[in-house]
Amino acid sequence: MDESGQPQSGTGEATSPRPPAAVEPDATEARATRGAQDPGEPETPQDQGERGTSTQPRDAVSGQPEHAAAQQPADAEPDGAAPQQTPDSPQSTSTPRTPGNPQADPTPATDSTPPSQDTPPAHPYDRHPERAAATSGKRKGAIKGPTKRPEPRGGLLMGRPFGVPVYVAPSWFLVAALITWVFGGQLDRVLPELGAARYLVSLFFAIAFYASVLIHELAHTVVALRYKLPVRRIQLQFFGGVSEIEKESETPGREFMLAFVGPLLSLVLSGVFYAAMRAVEPGTVPGVLLAGLMISNLIVAAFNLLPGLPLDGGRMLRAVVWKLTGKPMSGTIAAAWVGRALAVTVLIGLPLLTQSGALGEGAEEAGGMDTLMDALLAAILAAIIWTGAGNSLRMARLREHLPDLRARTLTRRAVPVESETPLSEALRRANEAGARALVVVDADGDPHSLVREAAIVGVPEHRRPWVPVSGLAQDLTDGMRVSAELAGEELLDTLRETPATEYLVVEENGAIYGVLSAADVERAFVKAMARPS
Repeated sequence: MDESGQPQSGTGEATSPRPPAAVEPDATEARATRGAQDPGEPETPQDQGERGTSTQPRDAVSGQPEHAAAQQPADAEPDGAAPQQTPDSPQSTSTPRTPGNPQADPTPATDSTPPSQDTPPAHPYDRHPERAAATSGKRKGAIKGPTKRPEPRGGLLMGRPFGVPVYVAPSWFLVAALITWVFGGQLDRVLPELGAARYLVSLFFAIAFYASVLIHELAHTVVALRYKLPVRRIQLQFFGGVSEIEKESETPGREFMLAFVGPLLSLVLSGVFYAAMRAVEPGTVPGVLLAGLMISNLIVAAFNLLPGLPLDGGRMLRAVVWKLTGKPMSGTIAAAWVGRALAVTVLIGLPLLTQSGALGEGAEEAGGMDTLMDALLAAILAAIIWTGAGNSLRMARLREHLPDLRARTLTRRAVPVESETPLSEALRRANEAGARALVVVDADGDPHSLVREAAIVGVPEHRRPWVPVSGLAQDLTDGMRVSAELAGEELLDTLRETPATEYLVVEENGAIYGVLSAADVERAFVKAMARPS
């Protein structure tokens, strides 16, 4: 947990789910518009002006104007997808990211239902006539394990304790310099004989303090790994540390222990430094350093035990309310609002405590600069706590609805076609079957590429009888084959590992189930975010 309530995914907080980032159309679409015509038929000026310039809304696969698409057969199901929303800037680690590429899917999805069981087969290679427009072609290795996730970055890599990468963020160096300067000033009053060497001692204190913070975060990490919760990374940053745990605890008891172990280790460290301080002579460099580390760890423990999200104490409160009510969302709401109240208290109370002399300095000794620094520190802490509490609420609401994101329900019907099939004929078959996607298969019915919607739209209607679907298709990679059983965060993570605009959805035995559009998933993600709890 971030010792200052940094709005990151800390103790017990999974890294925020993010929708897959659909990639921009690549050379496949360029080839669709440049080489779409038959080499034996010259291009006319009308073709040159018409190629890829139509702005009239078109059907997702057929490319027909919307009024023509409305005359589809009765089994073509209506569009149930939410409208595309404008993306915003990427969020911090714990804020869900809204769709990042609205241009990847140029037309709205018009069918997000799985293949129907009562639609007649649309292709002779269909070995499953009970499921429309799907082939049971089983490609060797059709479903493979997920590709290795790109390792997260977060600054300077310091090591991998327990297999978890530890990063030092650039902001840490700013704080280390600030601690060195402030603590050096205090050493000048306590040990004036040190002279300029006091800043070396202060730098050692800053490093030792953040080593204590790292131990705090490693405590969270060890318990998380003990509960089989994956830890993405540990990051030391501006106001402490963050343990990015990718999944939530399954029970309130585990949530409580996962949150409590961090402050507990800080208290233990404080006790160890106190015992060591008693063993050395007071008024010496070791004595001053040990006293400073004892006090700083005590402050870290006390601050994190405050009962408000996103602090460890807030997660402990969430676990208690979760246990009493049986509803994790109720615990999140209670702890988040306590966190917001705590933010207001810090904003107002910290400067008042300083001015009253309750923190050890009388009001008459506090100068204008000290008062300004206290107010600035209070504002920063309050903002961090308030933002973290709000992020926790949004994350909880999202996770409550994430199970609704299922590959099986978001998949579009698909028709299998051979590579030399003219585009017009492939679209005719798709319209007859009420499908919204094309899968290119070989002579044995095994899929090897997908025809992308953006490529279809770029081909003028009168050129389509001469354009083979192979010229508009993108080869399938292992990462573009996803299981129909994926749902929630697992689905988002799988799609994010291999960015694409369309994915082939297959059953466990390799049989084709349909095609999943990244734009459909993004719209469903935004819809889940906007849905009230």
